[in-house]
Amino acid sequence: MTTRLGLGLPQMRQYDLGKDVPDVARAAERMGYESLWVFERALFPEPATQGVYGIEGRPWPDEYRDVAEPLVTLTLAAAATERAELGTSVLIAPLHLPFRLAKALASLDAASGGRVVAGFGTGWSHDEYAAASVRPFAERGRALDELIGVCRAVWGPDPVVYEGEVTRIASAVVGPKPARPIPVMLAASSDRARRRLVDHADGWLPNGVGVEVVAEQWRRLRDLADERGRTEPIRTVLRINARYRASAHEGARRRPFHGGVDRIVEDLAAHAEIGLDEILIDLQGSVRDAEELKDVAAEVYEKARAAGV
Repeated sequence: MTTRLGLGLPQMRQYDLGKDVPDVARAAERMGYESLWVFERALFPEPATQGVYGIEGRPWPDEYRDVAEPLVTLTLAAAATERAELGTSVLIAPLHLPFRLAKALASLDAASGGRVVAGFGTGWSHDEYAAASVRPFAERGRALDELIGVCRAVWGPDPVVYEGEVTRIASAVVGPKPARPIPVMLAASSDRARRRLVDHADGWLPNGVGVEVVAEQWRRLRDLADERGRTEPIRTVLRINARYRASAHEGARRRPFHGGVDRIVEDLAAHAEIGLDEILIDLQGSVRDAEELKDVAAEVYEKARAAGV
C-alpha cells in the first residue's frame, strides 16, 4: 500500500506568511501531497531556562525565534486549497482554552469541507506554560484529558453538556459543527500517554527518530491496544523534521533525513517499511525561502513515489 505524504507549511521568519502560505499550499496540493501540516512554538525564551525538548544543555534551534500561530497558518492554507487534509502536528493543547480551541477547530473544519486533523501534545517548555496563563505545567496531562473531552462534546450533538475541572457547559447550542468527525491524534511517548491515546484518541503522531525506535514504539502501542481491547484502527502520521543540504558532506555517521534529496528519500523509503499510514515531511527550517521549499518538496515527492513510497 502506498504511504500517504504530507508537507509542513511555512511558518518561520524567512517567509512572507500572507503570500507564501497560500502559494506553498496550492503548489503542494498540485504536486500530489495529500495533507498540509503546522506545528506550534509559542515563544523563544532568552536566555533559555531549559534545554530544547527539556533536555539539559541542548540549545533551542534559531528558527524557533519566529513561528507563526498554527491555526492562522492553517486557515490561510485552507482558503487556498480544495482537497488536502489540514493537520496540526502538534498543537500544545494545554496552552489553549479548551472551549475556544474546540470551536476554532470546528469552524475551520466546517469552512474547509471536513479536512481538519487535530493533533495534540502536552509540550515541554515551562516558559510557554507560564506565558499561556491557562494551566500549570504539572497539570498538563489532566489538561489534555479535559481538552479532548471538551472537543468531543462541542463537536457532538446539541445540547452540549460538559462538566470538567476547568470547563463547565451546563447546556448550550454550539455551532458551527464540524463537517465530519474530526480525528484526534496524539503525540505519545510515555506509558501514560500511550494509554490516553489507546483509550481516547483516533491516531498517533510519532517523530522520525530512527527506523528501529519508531518500529518498536509502534509495536508497543499496538500491543497496548490489544491489551486494552481496542478494536478501532489507530491512524498513524510520522513527522519528519528534515534538514535539507544541497551540497552537504554525507559521511557514514549522517543523521536520518539530513542531506540532499536522494538521502532524504532513502530514509523515507526505510521508514515507510514500518507500515505507518502517512509521513509528514517538514522541510521549511532548512531552505532559504518559499521558492526553494517548493522546489525541494517537488523533487522529494517525485523521487519518493518513484522509489515506491
